[in-house]
Amino acid sequence: MKSRTIATSQSIARKDTGPKLRGQCSKRVSILDAAANVFCREGFSGASIDEIAIEACVSRQTIYNHYREKETLFVAVIEDVMERANAALFSMLSTFPDKPDNLHQDLSDFAVRLTKNCLCNHDGKFLRRLVQMEGERYPHLFEGWRQHGPCKISSTLGALLAKLSHKGALRIDDFDLAARQFLALVNADLQMTYLFGGKPSDEELHSAASNAVATFLRAYAPLEQQASSQPAPLLMAVR
Repeated sequence: MKSRTIATSQSIARKDTGPKLRGQCSKRVSILDAAANVFCREGFSGASIDEIAIEACVSRQTIYNHYREKETLFVAVIEDVMERANAALFSMLSTFPDKPDNLHQDLSDFAVRLTKNCLCNHDGKFLRRLVQMEGERYPHLFEGWRQHGPCKISSTLGALLAKLSHKGALRIDDFDLAARQFLALVNADLQMTYLFGGKPSDEELHSAASNAVATFLRAYAPLEQQASSQPAPLLMAVR
């Protein structure tokens, strides 16, 4: 009888804590969303806890109860956005063409998907803007982003390129370097658009991807493929 009473009281306790935990999670989400908006608009130094509290519809003490200080909150925002961004990114990486029929076309299509769904989406633009605004002044705040964002992406893409290289579709010695170069080339023609907060058109995305892959393959395609893909030399007319 005693054990049944204890079990019943434990069950009631679990039910009582349910709504409280849900309320805490809801407040945490509201704080993170509001903080992301304020940090993106004002930067780290310009953002205030009071402004974040007003936008989140909570008290400033509630924010301090969850995050203690502004720097902790900023890092939490970066981690939250990075988690979503990485989920989208690794979803796109799963579409990498491991058995391409047309290497240039398949890699170009992959680059377009990667850019459109990861770099040009809301989270990608948010991270890029924060790094541009605060990366130089507060590099330590972005250490987690560097390790679990760009570094992790490059190593994963490098492993995918290694598979193509082992199959003879590419000729690569340093896979991580090739991955970083591929990503840099994909972004090369879009930098000015990103810099001014613009969104590339579909035509610009396809053009940038095609240019990037063409340059990448000139460096890493097998020599016989490079020779066959070069246009025939123009012969000058003898006068």
